[in-house]
Parts: sequence; C-alpha cells; structure tokens
Amino acid sequence: MDRQIRRVAVLGSGVMGSAIAAHFANAGIPSLVLDIVPRDAGDDHAARSAIAAQAVAAMKKTKPSPLFHARRLALIETGNLEDDLPRIAEADWVIEVVKEDMAIKKIVLGNAAPHVGPDALLTSNTSGLGLAEMAATLPDELRPRFLGTHFFNPPRYMKLFELIPTPDTDPAVTSFVADFARGRLGKGVVMAEDTPNFIANRVGVHAMMATVKVMEEMELSVEEIDALTGPAIGRPKTATFKLADLVGLDTFLHVADNLHPLVPDDEAQAVFQAPEYLRRMVEKGLLGRKSGGGFYKMEKVDGKKVFTTLDLATLEYRDKQKVKFPEIAQAKTIDDLPARLKTLAFGKGKAGQAIWKLLAASFSY
Repeated sequence: MDRQIRRVAVLGSGVMGSAIAAHFANAGIPSLVLDIVPRDAGDDHAARSAIAAQAVAAMKKTKPSPLFHARRLALIETGNLEDDLPRIAEADWVIEVVKEDMAIKKIVLGNAAPHVGPDALLTSNTSGLGLAEMAATLPDELRPRFLGTHFFNPPRYMKLFELIPTPDTDPAVTSFVADFARGRLGKGVVMAEDTPNFIANRVGVHAMMATVKVMEEMELSVEEIDALTGPAIGRPKTATFKLADLVGLDTFLHVADNLHPLVPDDEAQAVFQAPEYLRRMVEKGLLGRKSGGGFYKMEKVDGKKVFTTLDLATLEYRDKQKVKFPEIAQAKTIDDLPARLKTLAFGKGKAGQAIWKLLAASFSY
C-alpha cells in the first residue's frame, strides 16, 4: 500500500512526548498530544486537557528549543486521554510515550487499540521494555502494525533512533518506518533486538554505572567525573552527570531497575545495581533539570546564575568546585580524537588512570 504519515497522535505529554510532537511539527506534520485528566478538573475540556496544554506551551521556553520556530506550535493540538482518545483514529501513526512502566503502557495501549485506524501504525517509545509483551495485549489485526520506535532526548538534536520490531511486526511496516525516520525526520536508524534495554541503553547504562564504580573506587567528585567524560574524550559537554540531569534521574533509575533483574546471566549484572544515593535523590524529588535540581542546581542570585553541586553523602548542595587535571589541559591541544584518547588513556596521572578504567569497562562490555 502507498502509506503516508500526514498526522500523528502522541499519547503522553512529558519531556519526551511533547518533544516528539515538536519534532514532527519541525517536519511539517501536525499532531494531537493527549495526557491524563487532572484531579478535580470538572467538566471543562480546557481544564481536563491542561496537563498536555501546559507541557506543549512550556516548549516555548525550553532550551535548547525542541522547535525550529515557535510558529511550529500551531501544528500541535492538545487534549486528554479520556475525552479525546477517539480522535486518534485521525492519525496515521499513534505513538505511546507514557511512563516507563510496563503495566501503565499496557493499559494505555489497550485503551488506544480500538481507536487506531485500520491502516495506522501503533508504536511504543520505550527505552528498554519488552515489545513482544506489549504486543500480546493487542488485537491480532493490530500486531503487524505495532513495533518499538525509540527516540532519544532531545529528539530534535539526537540523531539516533532505535527500531525494534516484534515477531508479529510486518517487515514492510518496519521498512517503511525506517525509511520515514531517515528521510523525513533526519534520523540515523539502528535496528535492535527485543532484548532488555535494546542496544543504546544497555551499553549506556553500563557505561554510566561503571563510571559510578570508578568514581567511588578512585574517590572522584561529580565535577571531576564530568571533566573526564565530556569533550576531552569526544563526548558532549553534558558528560555524565549533566546528561543524567537532562534525561531525568527518575527515568534513569527506572531504566536501571528494569534492566537489573532481566539480565541474570549477564557478566556485568552487578554493575547495573543502582547506587543508593540515586534512589534517595529520586525519593527527595531531585530529578534533574525538570525538577530544578539533580546532581547540579542553577539559581539566580542578584541577577547572576549560580551553580551548585549535590554532595552525594548528605544530599545537600555545595559550591561547585573547579577541576584541574593537567593531562586534560594538555590533551586539549590535540585535535585528532583518536590520538587524544590514546594520550589520555595511557597517561600516568590520575586522569589517565580514570579514563583507562572508564573506557576499558565499556569496550570490554
């Protein structure tokens, strides 16, 4: 069939849901974004749809912007999952982007299934939950059009796109989504097996957890780890802990907790055990940028931005420390990344020892 994507529906308006809708808007594709009805919302539709509406409106102030231009917001409609669910029948592609919780995802997908159009796609933006288990809850006729489409945060800027078919997914559907993601959404598509956390998060969580182990072993600070794992070794400025703050520590903990019990035969299973301070941070609501503070916090004092860092022992914020590694400063003069990595990893100072431990853990895994 001559399949086209003229309109999408996004179920869930959180950090990822609204940003995915924004990226479709960047591609000129309108969307309907739905979320739950707030408690005590009454009968007024605007009040009942406030969660989605507020999430989408908040993107005007999000930095970096998820939108090419604020005018693109006109392509995004909002509603709620009770009153407006029948409207997803208008969409050619329905994307579930709710909390990374299998039980919740099954409920949302099950509620959506009767309203998905006869030729429309249904996908889950899970970062590592089992797609076959989700598919088992869907009607037989819908399963060939169901698969995993894992966008990465923030969708406008992250090229990676994992595509995870189930045994029931029509290969033609998989091929279409891959071509569309590359050609229209500008993605780099990686096919993944339906295994715990797929590829990127399996490797990424391992790298993060291995980094935590090295930090504890070598008594390094949060700032020192970020100095070692950022541009110096060819990674973004977000490095390790700034990236965790961006992704959301509740999301990160969910990913780790989902993975650990599912890989009993993995030689690195113990590495996937989340540190206790991360659990305590989530319990206290220190979730990263979306809560105003995680490993780092930014406040304005007398009109100036002041950054502080969380003390992992006390969970209290302290002054952000300046980091000085002579090896890092010297390596900045080496433009060629492979040569710089080799110089750093085989260096004899503390930075070299740490970088070797970090890279060796990931490479061997």
